[in-house]
Amino acid sequence: MSSETLWVVLSDGGQPTEDIYFLESAAPELRRQGVTIERVVASRSFGAAWLHGRTFLRQYSGANLLLCRSLPHAWLRWLEHHRNAFGYIAYLIDDDIAAAALDTTLPNAYRQRMARIAHLQPRLLALSDELVACSEKLAQRFYARHPHVSVLTPPLIASLPALEHFIQPPSAQAPWQIGFHGTRAHLNDLLYIAPALWALQQGRKDTQLEVMLGKHTPKQLAELPRIKTPAPLPWHAFRRYQASRQLHIGVAPLLETRFNQGKSFIKFLDITAMGGVGIYSNRYPYTEIVRHGENGLLVEDSPQAWQAGLQQLLNNPQATAAMARQAASDALKIGDPHIALTFWQSKKRCR
Repeated sequence: MSSETLWVVLSDGGQPTEDIYFLESAAPELRRQGVTIERVVASRSFGAAWLHGRTFLRQYSGANLLLCRSLPHAWLRWLEHHRNAFGYIAYLIDDDIAAAALDTTLPNAYRQRMARIAHLQPRLLALSDELVACSEKLAQRFYARHPHVSVLTPPLIASLPALEHFIQPPSAQAPWQIGFHGTRAHLNDLLYIAPALWALQQGRKDTQLEVMLGKHTPKQLAELPRIKTPAPLPWHAFRRYQASRQLHIGVAPLLETRFNQGKSFIKFLDITAMGGVGIYSNRYPYTEIVRHGENGLLVEDSPQAWQAGLQQLLNNPQATAAMARQAASDALKIGDPHIALTFWQSKKRCR
């Protein structure tokens, strides 16, 4: 990649995806190497797209473009008209959007938004030189739809905390912190293990549970003793919160649905970034990186199995601390931002 290369993230507002896979992982080192990188928000106004498009063309002609998930329809039409003015275009996705649109367990507003994106996706694929997927199983769904499909697993963009919070075993005076920090897209997954969390909080006095779903927290959990239900945070506010919050145990349930099958292992990195040991569903993608009893637990799809896993971690604090140390070491390896850097460095201008 030459020092004259210009990259533009043409953004539809998906800051987490853009930051994780490019702007906060590969971009800092690329900039140190002389690469110019900018993020431009694509307005949803039809008139603004064509008006701003002229300025965009003057400033960024010949640039490589990164598209994440989608573009507003007006910008998509504009880019189709001016495709030859730009170099390599990558289309980055971190979810099976078509599967999300059809999954009746997901919130209706989310499904409708995903359906709109899925409708436009063939045009985004046609514009792009390469589709970049967050997992091998997600990539497999596009092999027949695009000639150049690659996998870029999630990089670790957070600093890992020290693990002093494991020095004390769980007690009523210093309860161990258990957290669920998934989005509403995983509400049904959480509901499945809610009986395990309910039994744990009712049966013990040395745990505190945090479910970051705010008003969407299931009632049977919201009424539990020693529970916090903070509202979901905007991306950058969550990054600050994540850096200041320490967990002992993170739960990442993932039921067997077509939508979930396309997921990456990013929850492993998120839980580790908060200093925790994860309990994960015993299926892909977690089976790719979690070694049961070494850097986390893999459990089957029953509330009883989840309750047993939680009890195991709480009743064996020294072993749990050792798992936390191993998870942190593994996260630094599998989430090494240099992997993303090398990936993007290999991309050349195509036009």
